[in-house]
Amino acid sequence: MLLKDKLEGKRLILASRSPRRRELLAGCGLRFELADDFEAEEIYPEELTPAEVPAYLAKLKSAAYPHKLGPDDIIITADTIVVLDNEILGKPADKDEAVSMLSRLSGCRHTVVTGVVIRSNKAMECFSVKSDVWFRRLRDDEIEYYVDNFLPLDKAGAYGIQEWIGYIGIGRIEGSFYNVMGLPIQSLYVNLEKFIDDYMM
Repeated sequence: MLLKDKLEGKRLILASRSPRRRELLAGCGLRFELADDFEAEEIYPEELTPAEVPAYLAKLKSAAYPHKLGPDDIIITADTIVVLDNEILGKPADKDEAVSMLSRLSGCRHTVVTGVVIRSNKAMECFSVKSDVWFRRLRDDEIEYYVDNFLPLDKAGAYGIQEWIGYIGIGRIEGSFYNVMGLPIQSLYVNLEKFIDDYMM
């Protein structure tokens, strides 16, 4: 039985404002609805390693969902970070910070980590996926063109791999391409199916 059939009669909720995550989940042929906007404090303990932060924040987002889950409800939350030299690069505050981030990523390897939480009213599963990404050396005019025309202020590390900068700048990836987009969809598909088999069938 396909996952889409196992989801019949169940309510899959994606709690994300990211259009990339919505696109990727829809691309699997799964029916879902979007959660209403709600706020979650994205503060994490300093003792966490960068690789542990996305899962921690995904759990915070899941816990902050303001509605009680019904017996057939499943909510998905996620958080993605970019790590360079053991430092987390979040979303840039403005164009200048976006240019600065891309200048630091230029010619270097960095790691993208996404934490995902799947939760029902009876159980919760959490997992993380990481991908390594190599940028070639980017020219200043290339960085400025991208920031001015694509305004990547809503993206961790100030870039979208599926946009112009990814086409011309990324020479190599180890790991999931879709994880770099913001959702490790293959891992989510497998884990979601296991979650339903274990807790909701």
